[in-house]
Amino acid sequence: MDAPSQDINLNSPNKGLPEHMIDVPVDTPAGGDGVGVLSEVETEELKSELIKVEDEIATLRQVLAAKEKHAAEIKRKLGLTTFNELKQNLSKGWQDVQASNAYKKTSATLSTAGSKTSSAISSVGSVLSRTLGEIKESPTFKSFEESVGNLKAKVIGNENNAKDGYQSPTATSPTAEEKLPQDSAPF
Repeated sequence: MDAPSQDINLNSPNKGLPEHMIDVPVDTPAGGDGVGVLSEVETEELKSELIKVEDEIATLRQVLAAKEKHAAEIKRKLGLTTFNELKQNLSKGWQDVQASNAYKKTSATLSTAGSKTSSAISSVGSVLSRTLGEIKESPTFKSFEESVGNLKAKVIGNENNAKDGYQSPTATSPTAEEKLPQDSAPF
């Protein structure tokens, strides 16, 4: 028998099989599982049937292998590779996930949480900006800024005088002309 050329409908266990390959039910004696109660003739018949069934299984495996090979050739001719099939399966799976109610609910919840978080961060940013602006305009900060500016001028003035020579003890603070222009930075 030429197994690859035989056309078998695999949806039905008996359809398309030769008559000698159709399953024959095995009756067991009424006394139980049938072990040890068989006559020699029955044992030989069962052994011969077992050999036939095992041969049928081997034949079906050969037919299945031939069908799988044929299907692979068709896929190759159509340009369907394993990678493309995997990609299509993943794409379809992702579409199915996106269409599910759980995904839609989760997506909506995350979107709402994201917009609330964004608005909270924006509010915190504007409060911080306003508070820092108020601090910068406070009299305490202006006094501190002026003190730092004076200290900076003294340090720079002392460095310049040290380069030029000895500074007299009476020249402890720079005159208005000696003051350096202050930058707008707070420190």
